[in-house]
Amino acid sequence: MKKILLMLMFVLVAGVLVACGGGDDAQDSNTDADNSAEESNTTESADGEVVDIKASNWDFDQETYTVAAGEVTVNLTNEEGFHGIEIVDTDVALQSEGSTTATLEPGEYIIRCNIPCGAGHDDMVATLIVE
Repeated sequence: MKKILLMLMFVLVAGVLVACGGGDDAQDSNTDADNSAEESNTTESADGEVVDIKASNWDFDQETYTVAAGEVTVNLTNEEGFHGIEIVDTDVALQSEGSTTATLEPGEYIIRCNIPCGAGHDDMVATLIVE
């Protein structure tokens, strides 16, 4: 019985630790040139604002995203690991890569990873500023 419990605990811990660790090692890492080109991951479309969020191990590609108030489409891409997002005090939540649209009022909102992804999970936050 103890062996089974020990094995289950090991599998659980290993699963949590690799949740953020899975990814394609062949992908390019961000350089200063990449970061300057990606200063603004927001665009405007005929249907409103679009925010592109890229998640990697315990980090989002930007600390702050800024959009105009109104209809906002949020796109999440997992560049490394498996992540989801929630925007606190809104109806925006994605359990993996994908898109969702919501009408947002002006204010500051916290973006959090909503998939437990390992030791740095609690620090995986960003800010969405809606003007």
